[in-house]
Amino acid sequence: MLLIIFSLGFVFYEKPDAVNTQVQLPETVSPLAAVEKDDSLKNSIVDYGIEFLGTPYVTAGSGRDGFDCSGFVHFVFRHFNIKVPRTTADFQNFGREIPVEHVQKGDLLLFLSPTRNVVGHIGIVTSENGRESQFIHASSEPEMKVIFTDLSKPSYTRRFVKAIRVI
Repeated sequence: MLLIIFSLGFVFYEKPDAVNTQVQLPETVSPLAAVEKDDSLKNSIVDYGIEFLGTPYVTAGSGRDGFDCSGFVHFVFRHFNIKVPRTTADFQNFGREIPVEHVQKGDLLLFLSPTRNVVGHIGIVTSENGRESQFIHASSEPEMKVIFTDLSKPSYTRRFVKAIRVI
């Protein structure tokens, strides 16, 4: 009789008249490996975005010479072959909404426009801590460049709409 048990990426099997043996399964079978790969991608997205700190804000910009907020997000995710919308408004119904208390690196934060009651700004979570999380984004005013901002900053707290996950 051959007994096989799958557990956390390992196979334990017992042969008649033999000692129990443990064999490592390929990474594609291990749920833990999938989580680690996902975390690695999220870290890579954040690290790549950080390379553009200080890049000027440019209306409708989506390249190394300058970004608007959605151009920045689009540029960073496209580098990893992840398709996301190009305009902030198109993120309204994109991805999977998650509670802000559960945001992780690489998730996206959506905000109302400072001048209109529509989604008009977006950033990438760089350090997760619920409503105290930090994000990177192309800020229009007054900074006019790619910067880090804390979600707890009042001008962003009052405009916060939702967090979404696209990875």
